[in-house]
Amino acid sequence: MVRKRRTEQPAAGETSESQESTGGRGGTHGPSVQAQEQGQQSGGVYRGGGRGWGAQSQHGGRGGYGGRGGGPQRGGLAPQPYYGGPSEYVQQGRGSHPRGGAPPQRRGGVGGGRGVPSAVGPSRPPYPELHQATQAPHQAGMTTQPVTYAKPADSHAEASSSSGAAESSLQVTQQFQQLSLQHEKPSSSQAIQPVPPSSKSVRFPLRPGQGSTGRRCIVKANHFFAELPDKDLHQYDVSINPEVTSRGVNRAVMDQLVRSYRESHLGKRLPAYDGRKSLYTAGPLPFISKEFKITLIDEDDGTGGARREREFRVVIKLAARADLHHLGLFLEGRQADAPQEALQVLDIVLRELPTMRYCPVGRSFYSPDLGRRQPLGEGLESWRGFYQSIRPTQMGLSLNIDMSSTAFIEPLPVIEFVAQLLNKDVSTRPLSDADRVKIKKALRGVKVEVTHRGNMRRKYRISGLTSQATRELTFPVDDRGTMKSVVEYFQETYGFAIQHTQWPCLQVGNQQRPNYLPMEVCKIVEGQRYSKRLNEKQITALLKVTCQRPQEREYDILQTVHHNAYANDPYAREFGIKISEKLASVEARVLPAPWLKYHDAGREKDCLPQVGQWNMMNKKMVNGGTVNNWICINFSRNVQDSVARGFCSELAQMCVISGMVFNRDPVLPPYTARPDQVERVLHARFHDAMTKLRPQGKELDLLIVILPDNNGSLYGDLKRICETDLGIVSQCCLTKHVFKMNKQYLANVALKINVKVGGRNTVLVDALSRRIPLVSDKPTIIFGADVTHPHPGEDSSPSIAAVVASQDWPEVTKYAGLVCAQEHRQELIQDLFKTWQDPVRGTVTGGMIKELLISFRRATGQKPQRIIFYRDGVSEGQFYQVLLYELDAIRKACASLEPNYQPPVTFVVVQKRHHTRLFANNHADKHSVDRSGNILPGTVVDSKICHPTEFDFYLCSHAGIQGTSRPAHYHVLWDENKFTADGLQLLTNNLCYTYARCTRSVSIVPPAYYAHLAAFRARFYMEPETSDSGSMSSAAAPGGRGAMVPGTSVRSTRVPGTNAPVRPLPALKDNVKRVMFYC
Repeated sequence: MVRKRRTEQPAAGETSESQESTGGRGGTHGPSVQAQEQGQQSGGVYRGGGRGWGAQSQHGGRGGYGGRGGGPQRGGLAPQPYYGGPSEYVQQGRGSHPRGGAPPQRRGGVGGGRGVPSAVGPSRPPYPELHQATQAPHQAGMTTQPVTYAKPADSHAEASSSSGAAESSLQVTQQFQQLSLQHEKPSSSQAIQPVPPSSKSVRFPLRPGQGSTGRRCIVKANHFFAELPDKDLHQYDVSINPEVTSRGVNRAVMDQLVRSYRESHLGKRLPAYDGRKSLYTAGPLPFISKEFKITLIDEDDGTGGARREREFRVVIKLAARADLHHLGLFLEGRQADAPQEALQVLDIVLRELPTMRYCPVGRSFYSPDLGRRQPLGEGLESWRGFYQSIRPTQMGLSLNIDMSSTAFIEPLPVIEFVAQLLNKDVSTRPLSDADRVKIKKALRGVKVEVTHRGNMRRKYRISGLTSQATRELTFPVDDRGTMKSVVEYFQETYGFAIQHTQWPCLQVGNQQRPNYLPMEVCKIVEGQRYSKRLNEKQITALLKVTCQRPQEREYDILQTVHHNAYANDPYAREFGIKISEKLASVEARVLPAPWLKYHDAGREKDCLPQVGQWNMMNKKMVNGGTVNNWICINFSRNVQDSVARGFCSELAQMCVISGMVFNRDPVLPPYTARPDQVERVLHARFHDAMTKLRPQGKELDLLIVILPDNNGSLYGDLKRICETDLGIVSQCCLTKHVFKMNKQYLANVALKINVKVGGRNTVLVDALSRRIPLVSDKPTIIFGADVTHPHPGEDSSPSIAAVVASQDWPEVTKYAGLVCAQEHRQELIQDLFKTWQDPVRGTVTGGMIKELLISFRRATGQKPQRIIFYRDGVSEGQFYQVLLYELDAIRKACASLEPNYQPPVTFVVVQKRHHTRLFANNHADKHSVDRSGNILPGTVVDSKICHPTEFDFYLCSHAGIQGTSRPAHYHVLWDENKFTADGLQLLTNNLCYTYARCTRSVSIVPPAYYAHLAAFRARFYMEPETSDSGSMSSAAAPGGRGAMVPGTSVRSTRVPGTNAPVRPLPALKDNVKRVMFYC
């Protein structure tokens, strides 16, 4: 039998109901930008890398930016002349005075903290030691020695170009505050071990006080105060024999045990059970260890026959006492680490009752009784539910409750499900191979019940489809090998005449002894979540269901809490947990919007955004780009040449009005082509244009493309060919926009074209006047990084990492981007720093950080003296791993450029996938909400619902459009720049107004947003293998487009389920990667 799929994984289709339905990540594009480039955006693949910042030698080997020392260099903006010679860079190192004050407190304990494994999980691998970089004034003539690093356990190579400095650095290493890491052994028992804080773990920065800037106000949060129980918690190990993988069966066994023995053997206690190996009680059980025999009787299958009985042997054994005292100390800020086990016990207790009542999925619960089911199409429907999680906060324990919806498979007869899935009348014609693949994918692992045996509703799990039609299927009926056809068997045994004999049968049971069931005798069992990828229509339908205005959502959350009646929950009462029924009232501040600079030639030279938005009327881009030579290709049948010409003319005019230099006449007239000819047409048209331009020493600046509204893989193919093959930036426009020619749409497209050709749309006034704390005082580079993983169900596609970095200072608005493919679902960015052996040059260092630092140096003529790193997409459980691995890579990249080069780093995680929502204290007060009813852009919260001691805050930097805005959560994991709360909150909020693609502030800081776009774009660069969902997946086979990245051949990252290493992405062309092509 195919093993039951765990339902606890994060959902493909699960939406936490606030999706601001704006296309991007809670994004805030103007109404018309969203659609014109669907799928948009990504960053430059990099290759190779040189040693150090120095000028290139004649033979191009060791080069800095643009050098060809191992493949063309990737990343960054156009090379600019050096300012001064290489010797001065060494002179600009910072002083080596260690920072004063006591060494930082250390984070401790086996039981401690996120990412520090509880006794249940595997132990953390050994990581390199981390040293605080020293901070000193930025002045010439001072030098520092580098820090030495231990080799990370899972890093692929040791830094080499800094090895020459390794010995000299040893003498100075003592001057750095050292934070070494404990190498923990996996614990054998599940016991909760109250361990005192250890001196060996990394400590995240403490909150540097609370911010004070901005207009104070009160907001409500969907957090409900939970009183810490005063109970003596005990943990017991549970072993059930024979072992079963299903949590449902385990729960049924324990449920039966509690019902049978609670009064007689369990001291009347009501235990909470996690469905696996742990049982928790409020007070001890009257034994240390005890064995029970439990009989489970299968449910009545309607035959009237004897029901199957299963015997289980259950041993319950005392493991530990769970210590709530340490949780209390942690909440009061008197202990560094969150006692994860104690929190886990409380979480399990509060999940007991809803797990019995509803269908649990991850931390959420769903039921058809919690709201109306809505059809999503293709045999799916949405169920309403709620998310619940207990969290430690400054106000004490808090229960976070949010509304949510996800996709379930409709409980239809299989024939009906297939008809909906294929969206056609299936009774008349045979199935095509593509139909068969689609059915098999959708039904594999789904549970069905049979309908041809009256009341006997036996259940089976589908393992596949037969390759033959039902009418051709036979099976042996006795030992002599007598064969009988499935059609005959059903007729003779059940008197059932199979209608659809041309269809395959469902295969149930295991592959060795498969059972055949005709589709028409099967019905899908209710309550099965759909965990695979949803298509566009289904996502739209799900968003429609989940999109709720703030006031409605707040009401539903309160109703859920009321309906859950925690005061009457027997488990909560047993354990003494009391939950408030009121939303938490939280002090907040609304940060002021920043002034934005536009070109002096416009009527409005600067602008103060109102409620998170502004427009381009009477303004010109602060640095307009130049488009002298361009062509247009039209892939839409419905757009005539004259319409295409008119559209291009209007777009060119809008670019000029907006402040660009834009030649009205294309190099060649617009050309109409068929979508299936995309590769041939692009090459031919590019060749024709270059034949005309090359003799004059000119380049093609831009390709304008008109696409059909539904264009399948055309968009991705086009971006891949333009950016990795031809070396040209492109702007795609959908047919519907071409016909409308809306001015707002054209203005938004002009913004995108400008940054793609190297211009700047706007700059913060404070950046130009050097008034941004810890950015303006000395050259600062701001990074954004993200990893996107393949959709559920695509189990061989690689994950894609993207890193972008600012390339201008003091403006900080232009970002160069790099991308790379890495192992399936690997969250740590593998290629931040790497080394490889070159037959000629020996050990060579490179990687994304190094490339971007070099390109910053080339673009600005200065070395970054400070690094701010915004890292997107990291869950709390991965904080330690990501910080230790990636901070080490940043350090090594810096050291490989120059022996004593260690600029101070601030590492901030950006989270959007959380369930905290903020509501106005008074929805009727027009001064405290925007037009959508959401809290105002700039609202920041750093008290009460935030971490008890660490430096984190919620910031809603954007105006809502529809639905409930989701604030971004920023958590500082490392801070050598010593930001104040106001400093980091203001910088982050102000940067949100510099996003290039629209005249609105966006919901997450732009470098993180750009990294997300870059990673998304890079999916299109992979070798296309169109799966039946139309999604792109990588063909993980060796060879392929583009040469191997140096070093990747050495470290073959293998994909689970395949024998091939992850294939590197094709290289971006140099002239493309210098600009923000992913916009």
